[in-house]
Amino acid sequence: MADFSVASVFSDNSVLQRNRAVSIFGKGKDGLEVWAGLYDSDGKIISENSSFARDGKWKIMLPPLSAMNNLTLEISCAGDKKSFSNIAVGEVWLAGGQSNMEFELQNCTEGPAELSEVKSVDVRFYYTQKNAWMDEKFFEGERKSAWQTWDSEEKKAWSAVGYFFGKRLSEDLGVTVGIIGCNWGGTSASAWIPECDMEKDSDLKIYLEEQREAEKGKSVEEQCREYEEYEIFHAEWQKKCDALYKENPQIEWSDVQKKIGECRWPGPKCCKNPYRPSGLYKCMISRVAPYTLRGFIYYQGESDDHRPQSYGKLFRHLIERWRKDWGDDSLPFVFVQLPEHRNRQDKDFKNWCIIREQQAWVSKTVKNTGMTVALGLGQYDDIHPKSKRTLAERLEKEALYTAYGLVSRKMAEGPAFKNSIPRKNELVLYFDNAEDGFIYKEDFERLEHYKYLEQRQGNNVPENLTGFEVAGEDGQFFPASFRFEDGGVIVLSSPDVSRPLYARYAWYNYGPVTVYGRNGLPLAPFSC
Repeated sequence: MADFSVASVFSDNSVLQRNRAVSIFGKGKDGLEVWAGLYDSDGKIISENSSFARDGKWKIMLPPLSAMNNLTLEISCAGDKKSFSNIAVGEVWLAGGQSNMEFELQNCTEGPAELSEVKSVDVRFYYTQKNAWMDEKFFEGERKSAWQTWDSEEKKAWSAVGYFFGKRLSEDLGVTVGIIGCNWGGTSASAWIPECDMEKDSDLKIYLEEQREAEKGKSVEEQCREYEEYEIFHAEWQKKCDALYKENPQIEWSDVQKKIGECRWPGPKCCKNPYRPSGLYKCMISRVAPYTLRGFIYYQGESDDHRPQSYGKLFRHLIERWRKDWGDDSLPFVFVQLPEHRNRQDKDFKNWCIIREQQAWVSKTVKNTGMTVALGLGQYDDIHPKSKRTLAERLEKEALYTAYGLVSRKMAEGPAFKNSIPRKNELVLYFDNAEDGFIYKEDFERLEHYKYLEQRQGNNVPENLTGFEVAGEDGQFFPASFRFEDGGVIVLSSPDVSRPLYARYAWYNYGPVTVYGRNGLPLAPFSC
C-alpha cells in the first residue's frame, strides 16, 4: 500500500452532498496528517479540515456547504497533493439493486430520444466498477473509475432509473444531482450485506451454509479456475441463445435448452462468483461507503423469489447495514415494490405476491423508508420492463416526500389498505391515502395475457375476475365483485362466500391492474 491514497469515488466532476458535513476518505500510513480543502472558482478556500490516518485509513469531515458549482477539491499529505476540478455541491443518491436498476439508458424505451437531446442535463454519474474479485485487475479498474457528466460518451450506459430519477430531482430542486450506481443484475439481497449480519439469523444463515457447502474441499485456485471455465462456456452459450431468439422471438425456453444445452447461469457457487453472499458488499458497497449521501434508491427482489417468506428480514438487514456503514441510521431509503411479472412457461407461484407483501412490511416497520408501487408498469413475459421514466418519476416523488418533505403523501403515494370490517354478506375495506376516492381502469391487455398464461397451465379463468378476492373462515378465496363508496371505501362480496372475512387484491404474479387513486397512482396489492 502506498503511504497515502484517496478513495476512487473522488475524481474530477464529483458531486458532494449539500447541507451536510462531507466525508472525504482514503488510505494512509498510521500517524500521517491529511488535509482537504475546497476552493471556489476565484481560488478562494471556502472549506477545509484535516485529520490523522489510523488503522491504515483516514477520514476528513468538511463543514456543510450550500449548493454551488465549479469548485476544486485538494487533498494533501506529506507533500503529496491530489487535485480534482469541476466539483459540484448538490444532491447525491446511491442507486442500488439488480438488473432493473442496472438497465441502461440506451436500452430503455425513452433512451434514444433522451440521448439525442443536445441540451445539457445537470446530472452526474459514478459507476462503482462491476468486478467481484479483488485481484490486480480489480484495483486497476477502480483506479480508472471516475465521475461522468452528461457530456460523457458513457452516459448511454447509465442506469435508466437512476438517470431519470436524478434528472427530475435536479429540475425540482434546481441543483446538480449525483448518482452513485451500485447494482448488478440477477443478484440476491444477500450479495449486498456482510456475512456477519447473516450469521446472526437462522433464516438468513442458509445463504452462507449453501455457499460453504459448495466450496467445501476446494482451494481458492480450484474455485477460480472452475468459475473461469464457466465464464467461457456461458459466453458461447449466450451467443447461441441470442441467435435463437433473434431468429424466433417467441421460441419457448424449454426449446432453447433442447437446442443448445442447459443454461448454467449463474454458474458454480464459488469464491469468485459475483452472486455469492456478501461478495458485492465487499467489492462494491464497501468501496464507496461512507461517501456522503442524501439517501438510497433501490430496485431489487426478483432474485430472492425462491425464499419469499424471509425476504423482509433480509431486506431489513440490508437497510440497517448500509445505514450503519454510512453512519446515519435515518438515511432515507426509497425502494421499488416489484411490479407484475410472469414468464410464459411459469405457473403462478404467487411468490412475487409474497415479496411485495414483505416489501410493504418493511416500508411500514423501518423508519424513513418509502415504497414506490410499480403495479401497472410490468411487461408481459419480460422481467425487464423497457419503459423506465414513469417508474423513476414515481421514485422521485416518493423521495420528495420521504427525504425532503416537499410534497404530501397524498401526492407521492397511491392508496394502501388499512383495515376491514365484515358487514352481513359483505366485507368493507378502508384505505389510507384514499380520501378522494378511486379510479377504475379497464386493463384488457393484461387480462388477456393472464388468461393465456393460465390456459397454458390448464386452468380456467373465472368470468367475474376483478382482481379482488374474498374468503370465509375456511380461507378459500373466490373472485369478488366490488363497489366504491365515499371516503375511499371499497365494498366486496361474492356469491361463493356467505360471510367474507378476508380479502386480497392483485394477488397474482402477473395480472390486470385496475384500481388507482385520484392522483393516478395504483392501489398497492394486499392480502388481509
